[in-house]
Amino acid sequence: MSANPATRERLRHVPNAISTARIAAVPVLLYLALTGRQALFTWVLVPALLSDIADGWLARAYRLESKRGAQLDSVADTLLLFVSIFGIWIFHREVLAGNASLCAAVVACWALENVAALLRYRRLSSFHTYLSKVAGYLLGIYVGVLFVFGHVPWLLHLAAGLSILGNVEEFALLAVLREWRADVRGLWWVLAERRRGAAG
Repeated sequence: MSANPATRERLRHVPNAISTARIAAVPVLLYLALTGRQALFTWVLVPALLSDIADGWLARAYRLESKRGAQLDSVADTLLLFVSIFGIWIFHREVLAGNASLCAAVVACWALENVAALLRYRRLSSFHTYLSKVAGYLLGIYVGVLFVFGHVPWLLHLAAGLSILGNVEEFALLAVLREWRADVRGLWWVLAERRRGAAG
């Protein structure tokens, strides 16, 4: 989608503002979980999860991507992931208990990739590959469905499997990319760029 300069100027701060709002929601969610207010927790969590889709779509649709925005989005995603897991542990502990190995694998792969990125780039990777985006959206949808309707096993397994695959791809990108880059579409595109560069 293309937009005239005036529209882009009006919207240029919106994606970062949405990411900032997600970060601001985290202490609120933490407080609601600690005080056992599941209904309010759900009403704050679901819009926060949906906003992850909104800010990314706006940034791409109106070409408002920036390094700062990518990093802010990664921080917001990280904090929201942790508070979501905490909320599940408080309100739906049976889901974590019944899927302990799968949930541990998802968190471990995600954590190891972020540690590896910090060691390599001194910052979160912020690759935002297509695969990681789809996995993130599905995880968000699962968490939202869990709190509103209840546990859906196949959705959890699909989201978790794609999340692990996404982290595997990002480990490969860490090995391939010597310098930090945000919003990388995926390993195939990076390797294709290299092939074109070598051919040219």
